[in-house]
Amino acid sequence: MSGNGSGITNRARAKRITVFNHKGGVGKTTLTYNIAAQLSVLGKRVLLVDSDPQCNLSAYVIDGEVLDYLLDESDSPTGQTVWTSLKPLSEASGTFKLIDPIELSSRLFLLPGDIRVSDFEEELNDFWRECFQRKRKGFAGIVALSELVNEVCSSHDIDFVFYDSGPNIGPLNRIILLDCDFFIIPAACDLFSVRALKTLGRSLYSWISQWRTMIELAPADMDLLPGHPRFLGYLPQSFSVYRGGIVRNQAKYLSLLENSVRADILVALREFDVAIPGASPKLGEVKDFGTLVAASQTEGVPIYEVRTAGTAEQRAAAREAFKEIAEKIIRQTR
Repeated sequence: MSGNGSGITNRARAKRITVFNHKGGVGKTTLTYNIAAQLSVLGKRVLLVDSDPQCNLSAYVIDGEVLDYLLDESDSPTGQTVWTSLKPLSEASGTFKLIDPIELSSRLFLLPGDIRVSDFEEELNDFWRECFQRKRKGFAGIVALSELVNEVCSSHDIDFVFYDSGPNIGPLNRIILLDCDFFIIPAACDLFSVRALKTLGRSLYSWISQWRTMIELAPADMDLLPGHPRFLGYLPQSFSVYRGGIVRNQAKYLSLLENSVRADILVALREFDVAIPGASPKLGEVKDFGTLVAASQTEGVPIYEVRTAGTAEQRAAAREAFKEIAEKIIRQTR
């Protein structure tokens, strides 16, 4: 083990990323899955971690009957959800339990979510306070999800991890951000998304600051979260494009988003050096693909592989959009 903020011993080489915004309705799960799927197409081995108790990602990519079975069995010795792994920590009966991911397709894997993860999240506030009291139990609880992911990454030679998180600034999302190497901010082209960036920036500042204090209190032989997520960029999405260009009202908010990202994220977190030198704050754009999104969720496939909706032109545009984002992620995380 290692202490004093150096992270988990033998941390796997996989780059850990979350598409995170505490505002709902910004397409986090859809973006996460489609980016991850395109990275796998480009030859990368990707692990999806459904860390949202709502299980939206799992419901997106797993057959309903299979997911129901996984949820029904998650408390059993043969359970295979994230809750199965974290349950011993929540019940103070041991450390995390290793589970095997589901192989969704070639090079794409999933650790299934579970509504019971909310029970673990309730314990995280106590773990956080115990870290300030220099208690080993607190640090062990904070790092448990990270250690699970680390073991799976090592055993499956993973290149990228994507956490799918819920729309809140709760304790579970706090440890996810602190475990990630990078974060991406999704945003809709509206006033609420612009305003949400200020709260997001303050939350990230608080989380990183507190963790830097806590790692100084940690026992020397404890594994710790890195606590240094870097900003990969923001993703405006679901805006409409016509022959004359982007709808005027949405175009206005695209400009406001750029300014708010710079002021409320990059400037607010400047002392933590989150910006990637030379990188544009905007990672890419995902326009409104209409019925393709709903059909993608129904069929459980990426937007660009939908069979029952949209046109070939729309699917090609979606494929190109996510390919460009995936290629940029590969370049910026080297």
